[in-house]
Order: sequence, then C-alpha cells, then structure tokens
Amino acid sequence: MKNNKKVKVALNSVFWSIFLTLMKGVVGLITGSLGILSEALHSALDLGAALLTFFSVRVADLPADERHPYGHSKIESISALIESALLFVTSGWIIYEAIKRLFFEKVEVEIVWYAFVVIIISIFVDISRSRALMKVAKETKSQALEADALHFSSDIWSSGAVLIGLVCAYFKVPMADTIAALVVAVVVIHAGYKLSKRTFDVLIDTAPAGIAELIENEAKKVEGVVGVSKVRVRPAGAALFVEISIEVSRKISLEKTKMIGNSVEEQIKTKIGESDITVHVVPITLDNETIIENIQILAHTHDVFVHDINIHLVNTKKYINFDLEVKYDLTVFEAHSIASKLEESIKKEFGDDIEINTHIEPLRSNILEGQKIEREEREEIIKKINIISSNFKDIHEPHNIETRKINEKIFISFHAYTPGNVLLEKAHDEAGDLEYLIKQKIDNIARVVVHLEPKE
Repeated sequence: MKNNKKVKVALNSVFWSIFLTLMKGVVGLITGSLGILSEALHSALDLGAALLTFFSVRVADLPADERHPYGHSKIESISALIESALLFVTSGWIIYEAIKRLFFEKVEVEIVWYAFVVIIISIFVDISRSRALMKVAKETKSQALEADALHFSSDIWSSGAVLIGLVCAYFKVPMADTIAALVVAVVVIHAGYKLSKRTFDVLIDTAPAGIAELIENEAKKVEGVVGVSKVRVRPAGAALFVEISIEVSRKISLEKTKMIGNSVEEQIKTKIGESDITVHVVPITLDNETIIENIQILAHTHDVFVHDINIHLVNTKKYINFDLEVKYDLTVFEAHSIASKLEESIKKEFGDDIEINTHIEPLRSNILEGQKIEREEREEIIKKINIISSNFKDIHEPHNIETRKINEKIFISFHAYTPGNVLLEKAHDEAGDLEYLIKQKIDNIARVVVHLEPKE
C-alpha cells in the first residue's frame, strides 16, 4: 500500500514534467527568451529526474535478499544524487548562455501573451506537485520523493524569477530576461547543493544528529539494563539500521536476558519508528554481587549447578561448602575432574586463601519408569510416616502421601503442615531430619521429599 502511493505520485510527476517541458520548449523557441529556454531545459532535466525517481521508488521497497541484506532502499539515495548532478548541469548551461548574452551576443526577446501564460501555469503545476510529493515523502519517509519535492519547490522560485524578467522585458528593461535566467541558475545551484549534501550523508551512513543519544536514553529506560556500551546507526532510505550493545547483570538468566533485549528493541522502535534493530547483550559483574551469587555464576559457566552453599569465616579464612550436581552416568574420575575445575575458578575469583569442600551429587535428566506399590505395603509406609512425624514439634498432619517404586527402590513424597511464623531455615532443617529418619526406619528407601505448607 505504501509503495503504491509512492509510485502513483511519482508517475503523476513524470506526466507533468513531459507537459511542462514541451510547453516551455515550444514557447522559448518562438520568443527567443533565455529565461523560458532555461526553464525548458530545467523541465527536461526535471523529466529525467522524475523518471529516475519513479524507477527508484519501485525498486527501493523490494524486500531484502541474499545479495542485498539491508534491502534496496539506497537506490533512492542514488537517484537523489543523480538528480543533484542534473541540477548543477542545468545551472552551468544557464550561466554560460547568460554570460554570452550579457557580453558577446545581443538577442531580442519577443514578448507575447502566451509566454506569461506558460510560466504562470508552470508555477501552479510546481506548487501542486511539490506539495503532493512532500506529503507522500513524509508519510513514507522516501528520500527520492523528498528530493523531487525540494526540486520542484525551487522551480517555483526560478519560474517566478523568469516571470519577473518577462515583465521587465515587456517594459524594455535592458537585460532583464538574462538576469532572470541567472537568478534561476542561483536558485537551482542552491537546491542542488542542499539535495546533494543530504544524499551524500545517507550514502556514507551519516546518522541523523542526536539519534544515537536518543536511542541510548530509550534503552536505559528498560528495566534490567544497567548501561549501554555502544550504539551504531546507519540510515537506509526510510528505515534506520541500529546496532546497540546493552549491559546487564551476569546473574540474570538467559531467558530473562532475551526478554530484556526484546523490550529494548520495542522501546526504541516506539520512539524512532521504522527500523531494523540488533541488540547485543553484554553480561557484566555488578558491585553488589554476593559471594554465593558469584559461585552460582561460576558454576553456570562450567555448565553445572550448585546448591546448599555455605560460607564460614574463621580467623579471616573462608570455608566454602556446597553440593555440586553432575550427570549421573559419569565416572567418579570424570565427576571429580569437573569439581576440581570449578574449585580452581572459585579460587581464581576469591584468592587461594580459601578452603573448598564439594559434595558431588548425581543428577538424572531422564524420566525413569516406575510402578505403584501394593496396597498393604503402601498402608504400612503411611502408618510409619505418621508415627515418625508425630515426634516433631513443628511438623504435623502428613497428607497427599505418594509412594512409587523404581528399580526396586522406594520413592516417597508428601505434604505436611508447619506454623507460618517459623523461620524457613529451621523448618528446612526439621524437614531434613524427618526425611533422614524415614529413610532410617523404612527399608529400601531411595529418596524422601517433604513439602511443608504454612498453617496458623
């Protein structure tokens, strides 16, 4: 839809350029007016520029492909640059003819009524199409259409200068027509300079002023972003290609990191509009990281998990204990090698004056086939659980008791109540004691899991 609108207004400009070129050319040759002839040449070049614009807007919105990963939008910039060159060529010819008539040749200008009509029509046409082109250019952010609009805006002023020259020539003011042509040349040179400068900036990837600071500020608004280390912006037609590196805490999970990156992309797009944004996430160490968090992060870099981390300080020496989870099918040698590498990383982080004790636990990642326990055996297990738990002050009413057998080993899980105001550490210790006693009192137990629920 957007491309159709661009093509339609560009094609309309082509038809008007053909009409104006023929009209000015015929009248200029009949009257001998350099001002009108210069306008005719200007319109002829306008026709070439309009055709180039029509071609470029059709190609520019083609999707990106393997050979053009950033799309085809820069064809509009090339079109605008060629149009700038045409403007300078036009100016050169006008200045040459004006100097020749001022100093070397005397040319009589025939003033007829239709010469005025041609210029007045030209002014109204240029006003109409420059407005139409600029409107669509702003809606679609098309540089080629904006260049055409700027071009035809300058035509309004140059046609006005020719009209004044014709009026002066009608009243026998010497050289008025030639001076009007020089004014046209100056206006065209000015338009060409502005257009070529803006186009050249796009072709050498000059970012819009202040855009990098704007993008950085928008990224910092996203929760979880602690800094921005790099912003790069390159324009390509209506779109901006943005690369930004954001800094986040290395404690954050990969999934959370991805969410932050997506939020940054959406935040920037909301502010700058059509754009292609690549977000690089750089994990960094924050000053407020705890020792336990550091150990967890180091374990993650070794692709292992640790839990139940305890740190003790005795006479300035640190003692670190934790449980390390590794794959269940490793040999003792392989598991110990992983633990040793992790311990080396921890010592490198905190210094050698620490004592590390690692408890290695096998971690199963596959699903095991189990079976239900016979009714009589299950009832006996439940009875023993109730008896054992009755000896605990803060654990009572075992319920939702599940029992199953895997590889001839019994697995038990159940819920129990504990007062809601009991400290978690104390409740955890009591649950651990209960699990231990159940394993001691019931034969062939592989694992017991107690889930405590608060109850006033």
